Amino acid sequence: MADWIYILDPDKDTLDGEPSDKETMRQLAEEEPELELWLSRRNRMQPGDRLWFFFTRPESAVAAVAEVDEEPWEDPEDPDVSYLVAVTLLPEATKALYREPVSRDELGLRQVRSVQKVKPEALPVLLARTGL
Repeated sequence: MADWIYILDPDKDTLDGEPSDKETMRQLAEEEPELELWLSRRNRMQPGDRLWFFFTRPESAVAAVAEVDEEPWEDPEDPDVSYLVAVTLLPEATKALYREPVSRDELGLRQVRSVQKVKPEALPVLLARTGL
């Protein structure tokens, strides 16, 4: 199992037409937890991997988590989207992160890319905060 950071900028990114902020993610985790997300590259995600959602604004922090349902795939019907990945938000863990996000400093993040692996030293903080 691998753990990934997925970057969301609420000013630019949307989820099913809704703002990609931590409030929307909390609601989706409770009401419609299954999502298909865009990836600029395939990555090596596998079913069972975790995707930790890092919000760039208003506070730079991880405030939601999902489990990868299947390997990323190309969408032949949409040439503007490089790859898609199916995930399911984890409601209880997302609620815990919503209440107490994990900050950029706690993660040891310097440069922020669209998707990157969680640093080994940051994983215990994420797991403890969520109870996973």
